[in-house]
Amino acid sequence: MAELTYYCGTMDSGKSTLALQTAHNHQSRGRTGLIFTNKDRAGSGIISSRLGLSSPAIEVIPALDIHKFVVDALSAGDRIDYIICDEAQFYEPVQIEQLARIVDGLGIDVYAFGILSDFRTMLFPGSARLVELADRVNTLQVEALCWCGSRATHNARTVGGVMVVEGEQVVVGDVSPGSEVGYEVLCRRHHMRQVTARASRAGHVSSQPLPFNQ
Repeated sequence: MAELTYYCGTMDSGKSTLALQTAHNHQSRGRTGLIFTNKDRAGSGIISSRLGLSSPAIEVIPALDIHKFVVDALSAGDRIDYIICDEAQFYEPVQIEQLARIVDGLGIDVYAFGILSDFRTMLFPGSARLVELADRVNTLQVEALCWCGSRATHNARTVGGVMVVEGEQVVVGDVSPGSEVGYEVLCRRHHMRQVTARASRAGHVSSQPLPFNQ
C-alpha cells in the first residue's frame, strides 16, 4: 500500500538533505519519480541542501494542480514510482489533499519534507493539512541546536538583529551579511523569552535564513 509520509523539523535539521537522499536511494534501485519544491533558497525549480547538494525540481506555484500534473504525466507514458515534496509547508492545503489523492488513487508513495511551524510558533497551513492527512508524521532525528546547546524546537525571525513575533507568515530572508531580515533556531525557553544568540552575546547566529525566496 502506498503511503503519504511527512518528515518535519526546524531549519538546520536536514530536511532537504534527507529529501535528496531519499530520491537517490530510489533512483539507485532503478525507480523513477518526481521531485517538487517551493521557494527553495537556491531559487525556483531547484531543491538544495545546506551541505551543498542540489537537484532540479518542479516548482509548486499556488495554481498548480499536482494530482492533474501526475495524471497527465502517467497518461503520456511516464513512469512514476515515488514523489518527493520538499518545502511542503509552503504548499496550499488543497495541494496537500491532491497528494493524498495521488497516494490513494494512483498507488504512488509520497514523501513530504517541511517545517512544522513558523516564527510565531503557528503551524504553516500546508504542514497543518499534512499532519491531518499523512499516514505517518516523522520528526527528523538530526537535531538543530539553540545557541545555548539545547535542542532547537522553534524558528525565530529577526529584523535588524532583534527578534520579532508579529508580521506576515512568509517574508523574504536575505543571506547577505548584514541583512535586515534573518532567521535563527531556538529552544522553546529562549524563543518564549525572545533571547537570541545576539541578545545573549553568545556570538553565534545561523548564517542561513529560512528559504523564503521570491
